[in-house]
Amino acid sequence: MKLKRILSCTLMLSCLALAGTAYAEVKIALVAKSLGNGFFEAANVGAQQAAKELGDVKVIYTGPTTTTAEAQIEVLNGLIAQGVDAIAVSANDPDALVPVLKKAMQRGIKVVSWDSGVAKEGRQIHLNPSSNDLIGQMNIQLAADAVAALGLQKGDAAILSATPTSTNQNLWIAEMKKVLPKYPSVNLVTVAYGDDLSDKSYRETIGLLKTYPNLKVIISPSSVGIVAAAQAVKDQGKIGQVYVTGLGLPSEMAGAVKSGATKSFAIWNPIDLGYAATYIAYDLVKGKTKPTQANMGRLGQVQLDADGNGAMSKPFVYDASNIDQYSKIF
Repeated sequence: MKLKRILSCTLMLSCLALAGTAYAEVKIALVAKSLGNGFFEAANVGAQQAAKELGDVKVIYTGPTTTTAEAQIEVLNGLIAQGVDAIAVSANDPDALVPVLKKAMQRGIKVVSWDSGVAKEGRQIHLNPSSNDLIGQMNIQLAADAVAALGLQKGDAAILSATPTSTNQNLWIAEMKKVLPKYPSVNLVTVAYGDDLSDKSYRETIGLLKTYPNLKVIISPSSVGIVAAAQAVKDQGKIGQVYVTGLGLPSEMAGAVKSGATKSFAIWNPIDLGYAATYIAYDLVKGKTKPTQANMGRLGQVQLDADGNGAMSKPFVYDASNIDQYSKIF
């Protein structure tokens, strides 16, 4: 009788363990370049939407307080120690994160990079928000539109980027330079770096305005930099003389559009980006992803190249005609 009770208890515990395994929550870490950035907070909204749809997912939104690879590596080591199932990271440096993410993959953790990529050795899939060539072309097109709005045939332009090592920023700048010959009205004079920090981006803009008195356009492919640059243009009394454009969030750029510091700018939807990255990470954990295609939930399928790169969608342009509508969303 005693043996039967032991066997019965053992069987019951085994069943409970199997049930727990069957309904185990998938833990996906969504890692931002830095906390307190509206773009990444919007991405987290999308990630939480995906988690709700999937049902068995917990999204851990985290990131460093500074935009450095070292700070991000510390966060990633903590997530590995927690034993998350997947990491979806927007990288502060494409190469510096590779060793820690390799360690994660060796422990069975699936790794996706999104927005700002990791070198292919350090992740399985990278989700670009759009294709790099379209983003580059869009930024220069917006600059050309700004020059034309000023009634000029040609104008000096400067790029205000994030960090010098930011993967996506550097790719976009390279694409901008490629298409410049198609836009003779845009004369690129320099590239400055605000490190995705409001105060530094503001100071860099002041420096650009003083160093290049004939500057007509500032292009910032940084959602932090574009807001700071628009504020600096306003504070320096340059509205109507210098336009700020690039990539920004409608909710943060509404004031710049209404003040006249910005004519138009572009961005993809960061909510969709976080949503898509979560779905991709989930399917990797579940072993559902195909080598040439990944699932983005309501957004459909993304095609992957031989290195695991895919592009979500093309950038959308925001201006006075639609800024009120979209600034209520993100």
